[in-house]
Amino acid sequence: MRITVLAGGVGGSRFVRGVREECARRWPDGNGGTTASVTVIVNTGDDLWLAGVRLSPDFDSLLYSLAGVNDTERGWGRAGESERVAAELREWGVGWPWFTLGDLDLGTHLARTSWLREGATPSEVAARLQSRWPLGVRLIPATDTEVDTDVDVADADVPGGERTMHFQEWWTRYRAALPAIAFRQRNIERALPAPGVVEEILGADVVLVAPSNPVVSIGTILAVPGMREALAETSAPVVGISPIIGGKVVRGMADACLSAIGVATSAEAVARHYGARASGGLLDAWLVDEADAAAVASLEASGLHAASVPLWMHDLDTSAALAGAALDVGTSLRAH
Repeated sequence: MRITVLAGGVGGSRFVRGVREECARRWPDGNGGTTASVTVIVNTGDDLWLAGVRLSPDFDSLLYSLAGVNDTERGWGRAGESERVAAELREWGVGWPWFTLGDLDLGTHLARTSWLREGATPSEVAARLQSRWPLGVRLIPATDTEVDTDVDVADADVPGGERTMHFQEWWTRYRAALPAIAFRQRNIERALPAPGVVEEILGADVVLVAPSNPVVSIGTILAVPGMREALAETSAPVVGISPIIGGKVVRGMADACLSAIGVATSAEAVARHYGARASGGLLDAWLVDEADAAAVASLEASGLHAASVPLWMHDLDTSAALAGAALDVGTSLRAH
C-alpha cells in the first residue's frame, strides 16, 4: 500500500501521526512498524530566513511530532526546550522579539543552514534531518525553491493603508488581526516539485489531503507548477479531510485566510474551493465532521463522494480512526 499525504501545520502533523498508526495496525511489519509506504509532501510556504538561519516550521513540526520529541503542550517546537539563545539575541536586537526560537530548535535550524550553505538542496537537507529518528514516514518538501509567503494587509496606520509582510509576522505577531488582502509566494512561477514528489503522487494507491490550512498550506503546495497536473494524472483516489468543523476552524486562524480569498468558513465551502476532480478540481472524496452531515448530499450532487465521520483528533486513537476512515473511502473508490 502506497499512501501519499499533502500536509502542513499542527493539524497536518496530528493527521500524519494518525496515518502512521493506522497503517501499523492494518499492515503490521512485525516490528512495530508497517509494510505500507507513507510519504508526506510538506508545505514550504511558511519557511523564512531569520537571524541568519533558515527555518522550515511545517517540516519541523512534522519531524518533531513523528519523532516524539515535540512539545505537546504548545503544539509546536521541541519538548524540554530552553530559550537562552533567544533571550541573548533579543539583547543584541537580532531577529524578531515576538518570534521565539528555542535552543534545541535552533540546533535544527543551524544544521539546516550549514548544509544549505555547503550546497545541499532543501530536499537533501530534509532527508538528512529525518535520518536522525526512525519516523516510519518519508517527508519531502513540496519544492526546493524558496517560496516564502508574503501577505498584503490593510493597515490604517501606514501611508496608503496597505503594506506587505512575511506570513509569519502576520500570523505570529499580529495573530491574523490585520485584514489580509492577498497571499503571494515568492518565486512560485519558477518553482518545481522537489525530486520524488511527482513520482509519489503518480505511484500512490491513495492520496490524502490533510486537514491543513487550505490557503497557505495546501494552497502553497498546489501552487507549485506541475503539482496540480500530477494530481489530475494520478490513478489514485484523492481524499480530503475538512479543516473546518461546524463552521469553525479547528486550530489557528485559517478563517482569516479563507475570507481573504472569498471562501466561507465551512466544510462545504472548502470542498467546493478545492473542487471535484471530475470537473477539473482536486478531490474525488471529502470527509466532513458529523456536525456537518447536512452538507453531504449537496457535495455528492457536485460530483464528490462525501461522508461524515468524527474529525476531532483528540489523541492518537482518534487520529488513527480518522486516517482509517479516509483510507477506507480511498480503497473503496479505487476498487470501483
